[in-house]
Amino acid sequence: MDHYAGIDVSLECSSVCVVDGTGKIVREAKVLSEPEALIGWLGSQGFDLARVGLEAGPLSQWLYAAMREAGLAVELLETRHVRDAFKAMPVKSDRNDARGIAQLMRLGWFRPVHCKSLAAQEVRAVLTARKQLQSKMLDIEMSLRGVLRGFGLKVGPTTPRRFAGRIAELVAGHTTLEDVAKAMLAVHAVLLRELNGFEKRVRGMARGDARVRLLMSAPGVGAIVALTYVSAIDDPTRFKSSKGVGAHFGLTPKKHQSGERDVTGRISKLGDGSVRAALYQAAHIILTRPVKGSGLKSWAAKVAGRGGMKKAKVALARKLAVVLHRMWIDNTPFRVTAAA
Repeated sequence: MDHYAGIDVSLECSSVCVVDGTGKIVREAKVLSEPEALIGWLGSQGFDLARVGLEAGPLSQWLYAAMREAGLAVELLETRHVRDAFKAMPVKSDRNDARGIAQLMRLGWFRPVHCKSLAAQEVRAVLTARKQLQSKMLDIEMSLRGVLRGFGLKVGPTTPRRFAGRIAELVAGHTTLEDVAKAMLAVHAVLLRELNGFEKRVRGMARGDARVRLLMSAPGVGAIVALTYVSAIDDPTRFKSSKGVGAHFGLTPKKHQSGERDVTGRISKLGDGSVRAALYQAAHIILTRPVKGSGLKSWAAKVAGRGGMKKAKVALARKLAVVLHRMWIDNTPFRVTAAA
């Protein structure tokens, strides 16, 4: 008889449950959240495990890769799907979650999630770190502007490189403000230096990746947008149709139909938010800046005439997601007529 295992992953220890083909629980345990410990425990039970389930999370991809390499039939489960399946459970605990995942594996009622390759995870780590530094640097700038505004000192328009000089010019002769500005500008200088280092690294990664260079032939798509998109998709062949990419990143409207009620709502906003933001920024560039020879802009301008600029940008972001995927699959640069 086949057996099925469910693992609820936590930082230190994971709850593991094994059920047989009839749904009866045959083993339960708390195991260290380490690949060797989990693989060793599952192998020591003497069961023929048809499937092992892991809910997608921070540690799941690491554990999934190791368990796959060990020959286990492991599946990553979509978090939203698992959460909705467990809503009827009166008691929420790690033990019950492991039991529920095991039952989902037995019934086959789950939606598998793609586990990104190590290269894609490394790109995402660089992009995330860059975004964090950029955000913290902006926080420092806005905080300094707010402090000085209380004393009637207006910083005005400036650039990251000229910011420190402008602040020093404004606080000159004011001892307290000089001390405040000195400390905050020291942090600002470190953040700016490290951010510039990440910018150079991102440009180098874009130059060294043929897929990224291909996608950058599309209007509005730069190194950041292309790297974000490529690292999120990872394997383009996992989509049966390019049209599914827009829905995958939450750029298609929600639908609620019941009896006489049929409502089409706003976009679902499911999937990777960073990709959705990057595509929206690319759409904003196409619509608001001069772009030569782009049928996408003409198409989006017609949508804007009917529903406004915001809807046009979202629609263009969805279309751009589809176009980029087709470019990647066909290995062809951007063509104005095909995109339009």
